Amino acid sequence: MNGVHDLGGMDGFGKVQPEPDDKPPFSEAWEGRVLAMTRALGAAGAWNIDVGRYGIERMTPHLYLSASYYQKWFLRNERLCLEKSMVTADELKAGHATTPAKPLSGSVLEPEDITRTLVRGSYGREASAPAAFKIGDRVRAKNINPKSHTRLPRFARGHVGVVERIQGCHVYPDAVLAEGHEDPQWLYTIVFDGQELWGADSDPTLEVSIEAFEPYLEAA
Repeated sequence: MNGVHDLGGMDGFGKVQPEPDDKPPFSEAWEGRVLAMTRALGAAGAWNIDVGRYGIERMTPHLYLSASYYQKWFLRNERLCLEKSMVTADELKAGHATTPAKPLSGSVLEPEDITRTLVRGSYGREASAPAAFKIGDRVRAKNINPKSHTRLPRFARGHVGVVERIQGCHVYPDAVLAEGHEDPQWLYTIVFDGQELWGADSDPTLEVSIEAFEPYLEAA
C-alpha cells in the first residue's frame, strides 16, 4: 500500500538523530513488555511477520509519524488482537479479560523458548522455476500500487537498475497478505544509479540498492 510508512526518498523530516551507544535497550519499562507480548503472540501463531508489518502500515499518517517505535508495535498488537477476535474493545477498556480465551495454533511461550523467539527464522524456500534474471541484467521496477502489503518502495517504481546479486527463493510477502499462502519467489539485489532515481541534481556518485522480488521486475 502507498502509506506514510514508505518514507524512502522523502525529505523535510529533519536530521536523523542517532541515539548514544550506551543507551539502554528500552527507554521505559513498558517497551520491554511490548516486545515480550509481541514475541509471545508470534510463538502462539497469532500472526506472522508480514501481517504484523501491514498492521503498522495501516496506521493513520499523523499517528504513524508521532508514535515511537514501540508505540507502533503496541498499537499494531492492539489492532490485530481486535481484528482477530482475541480481545474485545470492552476488555481493552477494562484492562482484563471478560470472555473465555481463544485457542491459538501455536504454543505457550515458555522461558526456555525466549532465545529462540528472538532469532528470525529462515524464509528461504525451494524454487519451482529457474530465476528469470541473471547478474548484470538491466531491469525495471514495475510501477505497481497494491492495496495491501508490498516490499517494493515507491521511489524505485518505474526506474531501471542492474541485478547485482541473486538472493535465492523466498516467501513472497505480497502473496501472504493478499492470498494467504507463501508463493515463493526469486529475490534479487538491484542497484540503481542515484541520478536515475533522483534526477540530474542528485549526487553523481550515489548508488542505491534494494532487494526486490521477481514479480516486481521486468526486463529493461
